[in-house]
Amino acid sequence: MSEQSFGKVITAMVTPFDNEGNVNYEMAEKLAVHLVDNGSDSLLLCGTTGESPTLSWSEKSQLFQVVKKAVGSKGKVLAGTGANSTQHAVEMTEKVAKMGLDGSLQVVPYYNKPPQDGLYEHFKKIAESVGNFPIMLYNIPGRTGQNMSPETIAKLAEINNIIAIKEASGNLEQACKIRRMTAPSFIIYAGDDFLTLPLLTVGGIGVVSVASHLVGTQIQQMIAAFDNNQGSKATEINVKLFPLFKVLFCTTNPIPIKAALNLQGWQVGSVRLPLVELSETLKEEVKVVLKELSLIEK
Repeated sequence: MSEQSFGKVITAMVTPFDNEGNVNYEMAEKLAVHLVDNGSDSLLLCGTTGESPTLSWSEKSQLFQVVKKAVGSKGKVLAGTGANSTQHAVEMTEKVAKMGLDGSLQVVPYYNKPPQDGLYEHFKKIAESVGNFPIMLYNIPGRTGQNMSPETIAKLAEINNIIAIKEASGNLEQACKIRRMTAPSFIIYAGDDFLTLPLLTVGGIGVVSVASHLVGTQIQQMIAAFDNNQGSKATEINVKLFPLFKVLFCTTNPIPIKAALNLQGWQVGSVRLPLVELSETLKEEVKVVLKELSLIEK
């Protein structure tokens, strides 16, 4: 498939909650439309940023359908349906494929730490269960406790519907190895906003982003500048946005981005336990950066 399958900027969307802690589907609709109108080519629902561990399947299923209907043809919608149980991941992925979504994100199984052969068989089983439904791998050893090797990724990339990876190891050498070992059609996305530009230099095409909730258009401009051999312009945008990239990870994601959106007036609610609200000290740090970038009034 072409490298434009999911575009250049994929927003890992927060899951809005109301004052009682229930999923706020109406706000999810509004936010999703805003995002695809402001720089997001695709939306990823129920990933880390979407607080997937605390959502029931009923909530996830309704969220997938509501957002897909709201976005329509403006952007693509991917579902986070990974699990550390292969059978559970297969069942969820089969369901979202039948919903008419555009793809699935599959995280490296967490806690049980399978060996590389186990990782290969896990993702192969999921991919084969859904035919041509597009799959994006998700390598984030900081959360899963297990790094998927470039060799395993390259082997999985030979499977027809495994078309991309969200590479969040933070290791540019690993990303470069993945690029060398896979076909040009296999898509590599940065899994961290601050590594988007560096990853482009070793063969990535874009980012699965948190900051794009706030600066999606600017991230698109940075990537376009790089693609058009305007390196100094790309660097200028990256340097300008760097404080935002960093402050949005001043504590566990998605605590800071939800606080930032609430400061903008989005009313996406709090986070669910075991996550907790952003401290007042850190909230002030977020405010300072948002004001500097004119994302809220000074």
